Amino acid sequence: MKFRAIIFDLDGTLLDTLKDLALSVNAVLKKHGYPEHEVEDYRFMVGDGVDVLVKKSLPAKEGTADNVAQLVEEVQEEYRRCWADNTRPYPGISELLTNLEQMSIPKAIFSNKPQEFTTVTVDALLPHWKFVAVKGIEEGVPCKPDPTGVLSIAREINISPGEFVYVGDTNTDMQTAVSAEMYAVGVSWGFRPVEELRECGAKLIVEDPREIELLFK
Repeated sequence: MKFRAIIFDLDGTLLDTLKDLALSVNAVLKKHGYPEHEVEDYRFMVGDGVDVLVKKSLPAKEGTADNVAQLVEEVQEEYRRCWADNTRPYPGISELLTNLEQMSIPKAIFSNKPQEFTTVTVDALLPHWKFVAVKGIEEGVPCKPDPTGVLSIAREINISPGEFVYVGDTNTDMQTAVSAEMYAVGVSWGFRPVEELRECGAKLIVEDPREIELLFK
């Protein structure tokens, strides 16, 4: 099978967003008197959308729907203020995107971040590359691992799912790729251990972004 297109996850795959996400949630937890978490603990909280992130950060008895909904709004407001403080592309990502463009490989992003933050972070930190789609979560778009979002990208550019490489860093990403019948590639530099990625369907684990290019040669 010759691959013709690629979809990337965003957080933990293209951009290292962990510290800014963690600090945003911790600021809200502290405001309400809840225990804060170490930044590294958030590796296992992020990846499934902001609602799940907030619920995982709370003591179990505090994770009611109403409380989560209120705190999600506060976390998003905090994140608007600080998202760019520490967030940067991972080493080698700029070169990978440039080389994929030189090979005329269509590139897209699908994230479980809200659309607002997906757009602003990509526009600010990945402005030099063309993506056929940059999609986050908005009303009517289910979070990954539901494959609806990535399959819609495949339809938009008229390339069959089996000709896509899907690149991500969490079990959710690998499950998404498997459900969409795309080639699942896990990255070792992201938020989750590679054992988790393999268990959830990764066909390939890469340690350097340049390895991804080889799939298109």
